[in-house]
Amino acid sequence: MKDTKDYRVLAFDADDTLWDCQTHFDKAQAELSRILAPFADARRVGEELFATERKNLPLTGYGCKAFILSLIETAIRVSGASTTADEIAQVMEAGRQTLLLPATPLPGVEDTLQCIKDSRRFRMILFTKGELLDQQNKLRRSGLRRFFEEVYIVSDKTDEEYRRLCRLEDIAPRDLTMVGNSFKSDIEPVLRLGGRAFYIPFHATWQLEKADEYEHHRLFRLERFAQLITYL
Repeated sequence: MKDTKDYRVLAFDADDTLWDCQTHFDKAQAELSRILAPFADARRVGEELFATERKNLPLTGYGCKAFILSLIETAIRVSGASTTADEIAQVMEAGRQTLLLPATPLPGVEDTLQCIKDSRRFRMILFTKGELLDQQNKLRRSGLRRFFEEVYIVSDKTDEEYRRLCRLEDIAPRDLTMVGNSFKSDIEPVLRLGGRAFYIPFHATWQLEKADEYEHHRLFRLERFAQLITYL
């Protein structure tokens, strides 16, 4: 076990780290596949949706609203504009449900955050990406806001955003520890900058968040959120 006494700031990801998010997106995709079944099989629908999301990302960014637009665009394109108004309404409603997901804390999250908070050894912050209002609403519904001294919501977790986070927190990158489920967004940028990371994979991963994984002396891979206590 590595020495963790010099951890000054613990930054936590939100979606699929503190609460389930991707499962709700997968349900919306399944509904899209059902509606488009007369035009394409589920595999093709998934491929077309992914292509649409990737194309739209530079303009719409991450989040539920961007996802809803991609659902509708995919439905129109795959069907050759043959979907009815009622079917488009169904697609919109499936996407809208992602805006209403309960954000119930995953097992062990609340107790673990409370334990870390009670130790008073670390400054706990939330660092997440997505659409501002959507992320704020999920955090409110989760009931976890009380654990974090600061909340940062960014459009993307780039190296520069992590550098900016360190400047705002008045720390060197080596004093930042990130806890998250995405190797691409939560882990790799922090390792590149010299920080530490706790990687807690979720059972479902969005294709755009997939990345090659590797071992690193500043990387800790956990199976459960509650295992954080063992290292802290």
